[in-house]
Amino acid sequence: MKTRLASLTGLAVVAVAASLSAQTPRGAAAADVGGHKVSVDYGRPALKGRDLDELLKSLPPDRMWRAGENQVTTLSTDGALEIGGKTVPAGKYSVYVHAGEGGEWSLVLNKDLGMPLGEMWDQAPDNLKNEPWPHLGDYEKTIAGKEVVRAKMSRAKAAPADLFTISLTPKGTEADLTLAWGDQAWSVPVEPAE
Repeated sequence: MKTRLASLTGLAVVAVAASLSAQTPRGAAAADVGGHKVSVDYGRPALKGRDLDELLKSLPPDRMWRAGENQVTTLSTDGALEIGGKTVPAGKYSVYVHAGEGGEWSLVLNKDLGMPLGEMWDQAPDNLKNEPWPHLGDYEKTIAGKEVVRAKMSRAKAAPADLFTISLTPKGTEADLTLAWGDQAWSVPVEPAE
C-alpha cells in the first residue's frame, strides 16, 4: 500500500512538473447570488485529443479530482449559500469533484485550501513555492473531515470543448454552477441561504 501511495505521489509530482512547463491558463467565473458575490478561480486543462473517460480511469481509488489543474481551484462567497440542500457559510473553499465510476459527479467544497507546492515538490519554481496546490491522491485520508458539502450534479451533453471550463450562470437570485469538458457538462444550483 505504501508503495502504491508513493507511486501515486510520484506520478502527481511528474504531472505537476509537466503542467507547469505547459503554462496552463487560469480561468475565473463570477455571479451575484442573492446579493452576494460568488467567484471561482481554476486552472484550465486541455484534452489535447485525449478521451475524457480514459483520463477519468487514472483517478485515485477515492475517485476525487481537483476540478482543474495546477493551483487549487477555489470558490469564494461573501454571503451564505445553499448548495445541494446544505448551507455553505461565507468564505473561501477548495473545490473538488467526486467522479463516480457510473458517470455521476458530485461537487465537493472543502475548508482546506491546499498545501504549498514547495512542500510537495522541492524543485518548485520560486514564484510558485507558496502557491496552494490541491491534495492529489490522498483526499480521503488527509482532508475529507474538512468537507463542507458534497452535492450531486446533473449531467448533460455539451458542445465539444478542449479546455475545461467552469461557469456561473445567473438565474434570478440563484446561479447554475457548471463544469464542462469534452462533450459533457455537470451542473448544480447555487442559491442564497435562507
